[in-house]
Amino acid sequence: MCDDFSYVRRDQTETSVLFELIAERYERRSIAITANQPFSGWDHVFAEPAMTLAAVDRLVNHSMIFEMNVESFRRRSAQAGRTPSEQSKKPTSKTKA
Repeated sequence: MCDDFSYVRRDQTETSVLFELIAERYERRSIAITANQPFSGWDHVFAEPAMTLAAVDRLVNHSMIFEMNVESFRRRSAQAGRTPSEQSKKPTSKTKA
């Protein structure tokens, strides 16, 4: 599982390792990736355009893509001034008899 995949541009060494991971798992094992950018915006993730194209090609072939256009849970929690764990707790009401 690779979470928040497209936030930061990586250097050549990091992208090489990342590409090797994707290539090694391609058609052999599953890989789950979350990203806040569409594939068209991944040109800033990998150092070279050819590596970006090859990585995306391997990821989308035989894949199931879930595109979720919803508000960020973390952002909503931060704006409310709570941590995500506090946000997910439902308030309980206790009444005295």
